[in-house]
Amino acid sequence: MNDRMALEVRELTKRYGSTTAVDRLTFSVGAGTIYGLLGPNGAGKTTTLECIEGLRAPDDGSVGVFGIDPTTHPKELWSTIGVQLQESALPKTMTPKEAVVFFSRYHKVEPRLDLLDRFGLAAHADKQYGAMSVGQRRRLSLALSVAHGPALVLLDEPTAGLDVESRVELHEMMRELRRGGTTIVLSTHDMAEAEKLCDRIGIIIAGRLAIEGTPQQVTAAGDRRTKIRVASMQGTIRADAPALAGAEPANGSAEAHDDDGYAAYWSDRPADSVTAILDYLKRNNDELVDLRVERPSLEERFVEITTAAHGGTR
Repeated sequence: MNDRMALEVRELTKRYGSTTAVDRLTFSVGAGTIYGLLGPNGAGKTTTLECIEGLRAPDDGSVGVFGIDPTTHPKELWSTIGVQLQESALPKTMTPKEAVVFFSRYHKVEPRLDLLDRFGLAAHADKQYGAMSVGQRRRLSLALSVAHGPALVLLDEPTAGLDVESRVELHEMMRELRRGGTTIVLSTHDMAEAEKLCDRIGIIIAGRLAIEGTPQQVTAAGDRRTKIRVASMQGTIRADAPALAGAEPANGSAEAHDDDGYAAYWSDRPADSVTAILDYLKRNNDELVDLRVERPSLEERFVEITTAAHGGTR
């Protein structure tokens, strides 16, 4: 086990009858980082997490959590990891204060009532679980997952279904945990969330690791062209879709434009293309309203990878 690695998954394989859910999966997570585990439904993410959590035993391969084998040392594992599930529930009459005390005593640590304040729940400490909002429940779930001071926290869709304010709050809590040295494995379908939070990501397709790296490395590994979107006062470029240096219309037709009034181009020479756009507007006595030069997003790269994995069809 590498001392700098919080989690090492090696050749992990898990089968259910004739179906291979995880197929020789290998990846590692550095201590004190956030690792995004991404993939479409049925890719094997949940099974992978369950093997890390010790809920399922691998058929082949191994998992190491700070050197602990989940299948042979479950008690050591449970004191080392914290888990927040996408769907979890407490008794409806239990309060956040009672929940923190209960979970702390289970792990034989002093009750971490300070977590209620840290996670924005101090004003709701005596509120019954059944009366709490979805955002409050998610914050409580995250607080309980770290109440015993785990070195590794596993989060499964922690912000799914939350409003914008609650999502922002939870994102900051994750960053705070990382700053404190906690390692996080984040399973999410939200590509923008992964791109914003994660130090590294791994995309799983059909139980195998399709690509891994920083969000920037993963997006750069695909179509390297830059997307240029332009809107003008008279809309000449949108209407004419002129040929531009180093660029082609985004949809490959003579009427390449977005529904919001922008003309869109893919360019492998963005500096030349932008110059050509400005020259074209000047020649046609048109005025620039907005010009956006955008690198491909992680979501676009994710779609590219999953589409290729399914034979080029969506």
